Amino acid sequence: MKQEKILSNKDNLEVLYEDNHVIVVNKRPGDIVQGDKTGDKPLSEVVKSFLKEKYNKPGNVYLGVVHRLDRPTSGIVLFSKTSKALPRLNKLFQKKDAEKTYWAVVKNKPEKDNAELTHYLKRNPKQNKSYAHINEVPDSKKAVLDYRILKELDNYYLLEVDLHTGRHHQIRSQLSSIGCPIKGDLKYGFDRSNKDASIHLHARELRFEHPVKKIPVHIIAQPPEDPIWNACLD
Repeated sequence: MKQEKILSNKDNLEVLYEDNHVIVVNKRPGDIVQGDKTGDKPLSEVVKSFLKEKYNKPGNVYLGVVHRLDRPTSGIVLFSKTSKALPRLNKLFQKKDAEKTYWAVVKNKPEKDNAELTHYLKRNPKQNKSYAHINEVPDSKKAVLDYRILKELDNYYLLEVDLHTGRHHQIRSQLSSIGCPIKGDLKYGFDRSNKDASIHLHARELRFEHPVKKIPVHIIAQPPEDPIWNACLD
């Protein structure tokens, strides 16, 4: 299915695809998907406002959150516009039938140009951090991803990452554990932060079967505008 791109000037919302049942947006780094203790306006409310204005809807707008991205991360976020589609989309993600591809910029070159990484991640809620272990430890969850070097930049490497499990901070933790923390990610060992508090991790592609139309949907999101991401696209 062909994706489209619509821009809501009011909230600078980049809509990658929309139909009667789903809406897909390109999240900016710094946006939160759902409300939290910060009280900042979440992306879900921005999308609701966009839909309310676009369709001149009275009353509340229905919007189901299907999955999330970390606040400093950018890229594809999928929402459900109907209560019919939401449980079907949730099931797709739970069964890992939605394929997610990420881009990550790292300073250190991985030992192998491409590899499958398997770790057991243990989350520390107080630190909001996950620790990667080679062997299973109590209360850990198995995490699997594939990566490959997509491009060598002047001082960095662009990795393409395919997720096979969806764990808390999975890509950040697993890449850090092989000596390749993501640019700007102080929490996982990068030496300095990005000026805008982002990290160079971007949800680049999403493939899934439409929950109602039962046709394949393939979404691609452009990374944020900055010199390093721009170099990745050259």
